[in-house]
Amino acid sequence: MYVSRQEARSGERKRRSRRFKRLMIWNGIMLAAILVMAAVFLTTGGGLGSSGNSNTEAEASGQTAGQQGIDPAGNAGQSGGEAEQNDPPGKGPADDQQSVPPGQDKVVDGALSGNASTGDGSESSESTADGESGTDSGPALPAQDTSSPDLEVSAPQVEDDGTKVRLAFVGDILLAASVEKLMRNKGMDYPYQKALPYLQEPDLTAANLENPITTRGVPAEDKQYVFKGHPDLVPSLVDAGFDVVSLANNHTLDQGVEGLLDTIDHLRDAGLPNMGGGRNDTEAFAPAVLEAKGLSIAYFGVTRVVPVGEWKADKNRAGVAESYDSTRAVAAIKRARAEHDLIVVMVHWGEEKKDFPVDTQKRLARDYIDAGADLVIGSHPHVLQGFEQYKGKWIAYSLGNFIFNMTNTLKTRDTGVLDAVCSRSGHCELQLHPMKAENSQPAPLEGEEARKLLKWVESISFNAAIDENGRISAK
Repeated sequence: MYVSRQEARSGERKRRSRRFKRLMIWNGIMLAAILVMAAVFLTTGGGLGSSGNSNTEAEASGQTAGQQGIDPAGNAGQSGGEAEQNDPPGKGPADDQQSVPPGQDKVVDGALSGNASTGDGSESSESTADGESGTDSGPALPAQDTSSPDLEVSAPQVEDDGTKVRLAFVGDILLAASVEKLMRNKGMDYPYQKALPYLQEPDLTAANLENPITTRGVPAEDKQYVFKGHPDLVPSLVDAGFDVVSLANNHTLDQGVEGLLDTIDHLRDAGLPNMGGGRNDTEAFAPAVLEAKGLSIAYFGVTRVVPVGEWKADKNRAGVAESYDSTRAVAAIKRARAEHDLIVVMVHWGEEKKDFPVDTQKRLARDYIDAGADLVIGSHPHVLQGFEQYKGKWIAYSLGNFIFNMTNTLKTRDTGVLDAVCSRSGHCELQLHPMKAENSQPAPLEGEEARKLLKWVESISFNAAIDENGRISAK
């Protein structure tokens, strides 16, 4: 049908008029909605308040660590004989910038690429191999808004009745590879002999167990180091004084789900509670609950170092409790807060052989404490990292190796036992007993050697002082 130019222009003017009217109506609706939201904002007190900014303010008040490479990074690809460069606090690229150092496995879309596994539970070169598979930046869950005010909960107000419990912690324990060979040659109690009083005298002693306990399983693929420990190594761990171990790390599934489930069964048979792994996510995120001196202590195990996404426990899959964001851990801690006297979170995180925590460690630690944790105890870097107090609660960013394969990186031999004497109210006093591991056997340090190590740990801590007896206090 033919339409004249005049008719077309008239029709166009009418259409423009109708569009303009619709636009004006829509703008009016939007303006009204904004006014309503502003009124609600003003009547509810003007926003998040001081608690919503606690995470940012706390990080601004302390030092921050630079991050180099994807986690774990640092000098993981170097042998111990090479110089190691560590970024001081507050320097280095942002935590989210990622690169892959030589010899380090890389997470690509939830899968590892890099060096092949030895497949026999031993390191390809025990004298110089320092790194491990798994990254602290791999298959993450959606980020959580940690500034949300409902993240923080107030711990129940508990009167301090004078009851105190002594909790001891060590870092990574490996019962496989060269350590297993030493135990079979020198006796099952060999690794613990010189540290026994520090392990047995506390009311409860905890560690991170860095390998599966199984005689079966299929070695994980595309991992540089794959471990496997025999069940007959476990009784000596119990005899040494260990009461609970975390399985939330990047080696627990080195022999697949079969190895993980065997580990849980063998530890149960030995009477050694564990947490951080399970047949599903409900089990993995459940705490191990122990009692001492009439107090109920809930131990959680979580990891931010997972080689592939399939290692994460979910409702239909066995695996470990991951904490790439803090959502699940925070929910579990909040539930436990109302039921137990003390909450301990043992977390696998950070960069290998780095002296300082990366920003993700600092952020997650605060989330756990805001949710109700009384102590946060870190592992995975294989070296000692410092201490920090946040809202009256202590964070140990890494306790390093305790019993592990020996390498040429001398600082991986610096270790110790951390004592936390805690009251029912959640107040804890810390003391670090400095040690050095030689031939996979930690031994207490004395005199100038002890003072030197304690001074070093103080220098890498955040607003914390350590006296010559290892007592840690907030500055």
